Amino acid sequence: MPLRRFSSLIPLLAILGSVTCLGLGTSWAKHSLFPLVGAQGTTAVRVGFSALLLLLFWRPWRWQLSRADLRTVALYGAALGLTNLCFYMALRTIPFGIAVAIEFSGPLAVALLASRRPVDFVWVALAVAGLALLLPLGHDVSNLDPTGVLFALGAAVCWASYILFGKRASHLHAGHSVSLGLAMAALVVVPVGVMHSGAALLSPVVLGVGLGVALISSAIPISLEMVALKRLTPQAFGIMSSMEPAVAAMLAYILLDERLGAGQWLAIAMIMAASMGSSYMAQRQRRGAPCASVHT
Repeated sequence: MPLRRFSSLIPLLAILGSVTCLGLGTSWAKHSLFPLVGAQGTTAVRVGFSALLLLLFWRPWRWQLSRADLRTVALYGAALGLTNLCFYMALRTIPFGIAVAIEFSGPLAVALLASRRPVDFVWVALAVAGLALLLPLGHDVSNLDPTGVLFALGAAVCWASYILFGKRASHLHAGHSVSLGLAMAALVVVPVGVMHSGAALLSPVVLGVGLGVALISSAIPISLEMVALKRLTPQAFGIMSSMEPAVAAMLAYILLDERLGAGQWLAIAMIMAASMGSSYMAQRQRRGAPCASVHT
């Protein structure tokens, strides 16, 4: 019984560890790498080192891959690479916590599209109201940069794709899909970083910090997310991932001294509530009939 209870906590612990590591690594990258190689170079070293680490650790060439699975993993990896690139581009001009909240509209959309009940309009209204408080829609929102907001919205679209393709690849060994996916992500973003930063990427400081950032903010979180996705539906994953905007905002406040106003904290809370509510209702609808299995 204790073992079964611990097993049921694995998805929650995996996602909690993922969002915490992601926040720590991203804060470190913004503080230390952005001044040296910019957002593009930071993305390149982060994703490139993450791919190298996981390829060496998991050695995915040991497993066979069908053509259909190869296509899915390629799409999963491309979405992952573009998510990282768009998100770091957004971080150049808007606070970490706000960028995460906007980006979070991607998994929120996944949860909403899976729901079919009238109460889902409540979650839509909450999400729209939260985004309206954050986005510069014709009014001043703490001088949010429109370009940064657009990059964060682009990251949201890519993150939604990442979740869907990741779920389609979840029947594969987690190390197999993640390592190959990151290799594909590196093929997408490393050329962008090289074109932007050139030889600066080979600086010992950049390489050292980049390796640490890759381990903390990519390799570990992505592996933990795949562990969670293998045990959860996309909707349940959305519920548990709803803690990420708040964790990011708190870490950015502690590590980067990025202070948010009351309205911005309210907007983050509304987006989190919308995601949790819509995901919970989708999960109930999925379980539906009394005879449905309790195992997911």
